[in-house]
Amino acid sequence: MYLCTVKHLNITIMTKFIKFYALEIYTVLAMLFIVYTAMLGELSVIQKLVVIDAFLFILHEWEEGHYPGGFINLIAGMTQINPSDEIKRASRIPAGILLLLLSIVPFIYHDVPMITMIVATFGIIEGFVHTMGIRLFRTKYFYTPGAATAWLELVVSGLMIAHLVMNNLGQWQDYVFGPIIMFICFGMLQKTMTLMVGINYSDMPKMVKRQWSKE
Repeated sequence: MYLCTVKHLNITIMTKFIKFYALEIYTVLAMLFIVYTAMLGELSVIQKLVVIDAFLFILHEWEEGHYPGGFINLIAGMTQINPSDEIKRASRIPAGILLLLLSIVPFIYHDVPMITMIVATFGIIEGFVHTMGIRLFRTKYFYTPGAATAWLELVVSGLMIAHLVMNNLGQWQDYVFGPIIMFICFGMLQKTMTLMVGINYSDMPKMVKRQWSKE
């Protein structure tokens, strides 16, 4: 009984630790990946761009959440839900998992165009979301928290696609199914994060439409 109680207590403490320091844990893991790639030999063009993206992902998470931060607050204002600090921090868990996958998998399978298109599409989505967010949230400046790094991700995505096209590396199915897979993954991420803060994902389009229509 005592051992079960101690084990349960340890699991609880570990769970709280991961939730509270999700962004920091992701940052350490992502930086370890980048350091590892620096110790390898010659990298392909796609691998180099993936490593750049991996670094931008880290910067983006910190820009969006802390420096200057506030993107979650914009979403909270639109949804009229004010999640706790614990929920805000825990929401970085699914985001961190996806970003690690978008860093490691395309690096390993750098010679698979469809996988390259998946990560390239993510950068395009990020750039689009943060640019449209300027109009959606009617920000004072041409900026939303995370926009600067999102636009840099967009540039890297353009370079990835240009490299595939100019070197005839991709087939039509890569340019079609790569983005489709990314849209599905991005939708799953958004659904997970909205459920974490107590929002029905099916209500999001209505909330966005209402926010967009505000004077």
